[in-house]
Amino acid sequence: MKKVLMLGGSLYQVYAIKEAVRLGYYVISCDYLPNNPGHKYAHEYYNVSTTDKNAVLELAKRLQVDGVVAYASDPAAPTAAYVCEKLGLPTSPYKSVEILSKKDLFRQFLADNGFNVPKAQGFCSYEEALSAVDKFKLPVMVKPVDSSGSKGINKMADVAQLKTFVDDALSYSRDKRFLIEEFIEKKGYQISGDAFSVDGKLVFHCFGNEYYSNKVSKDFAPLGECWPFLMDDSIVSRLHSDLQRLISLLGMESTAYNVEAIVDKNDNIYILELGARSGGSLIPQITEYTTGVNLVTYVIKAAMGEDCSDLHMRLPKGCWSNYMVHANETGKYVDTVFEDSFKKNNLVEFVTDIKKGDQVHKFRDAQDALGTLIVKYNDTEQMLDMIRYMDNFVRVIVGE
Repeated sequence: MKKVLMLGGSLYQVYAIKEAVRLGYYVISCDYLPNNPGHKYAHEYYNVSTTDKNAVLELAKRLQVDGVVAYASDPAAPTAAYVCEKLGLPTSPYKSVEILSKKDLFRQFLADNGFNVPKAQGFCSYEEALSAVDKFKLPVMVKPVDSSGSKGINKMADVAQLKTFVDDALSYSRDKRFLIEEFIEKKGYQISGDAFSVDGKLVFHCFGNEYYSNKVSKDFAPLGECWPFLMDDSIVSRLHSDLQRLISLLGMESTAYNVEAIVDKNDNIYILELGARSGGSLIPQITEYTTGVNLVTYVIKAAMGEDCSDLHMRLPKGCWSNYMVHANETGKYVDTVFEDSFKKNNLVEFVTDIKKGDQVHKFRDAQDALGTLIVKYNDTEQMLDMIRYMDNFVRVIVGE
């Protein structure tokens, strides 16, 4: 049996581990959390951090693996590329994956190659940022260069907020660097979804609409995405073209991407993120529900050097969303209650590992999600209406 090394065994990586087993590979998982649920589905587990590139390299060499998968994990994606490049295994270039994984490097790459990009600069300290902040037009976004799920991201309208926001960003940055970039007012929904290239050609994408809560202080902390895409087809065509040019410039090979983009009031497209990995929050699973394409299969096949040439575009069908289940107050988790009709007619999956008595925090961003729903709808009107009033259908009970 060929051996595949899966970087991570978290709740949202279980699906990929199970899929690798189903495909007939000998599956080895690793991270620094032995109690993560994915490890029990692998054939072997090793206590090695997925961000320790050299330790993972030594593990992969010793075990003589045939491929490495970093599924739905920003921090693990550069590790996988580094290890595979060193061992001559299938991968996109490590340097390119690193650019895609660091917001400051990515913004600079976009600017150097003529893409639309907000004015942005990376910093290591508050003092460094304070000396340069007058060069920016407020409001600006302050972000860790290497975080995901909106963690440590803040919108700054007053320089007096800078110290607080820098401290927050640095607390989530592994590299202890942060980015300041000018805020771009978007038109319509933020674009979010997964894509896939085969031998450097963008052959598949499934874009959705990112939506937000109006009950949290961060108006950019997403609660989920919904499908089908609700913007003009010309936007999809132009975004496809921009993504293909970016993929070609980076020399990417066969791999999955998580895409985040916005359109401004003048219809300019800005690629905010092109993560060299599948999306979290069950995006690949919803992609399969709406298009019939199991991208996770292709993620594993690509990592193992198998032919992926049969992957082609499939248009989405039906109306779907994911939704981050969350508490509206801080306390001890008691239960999640679903309205009867919603549970019967709309709820498809509820993926969670939250337990009664666990401490939960009032929702701020993705770190406070208690689990994720996959929801189906009769039509777009019902979808948008139910998303707007999701608290009427999903209620998290919290005690003291």
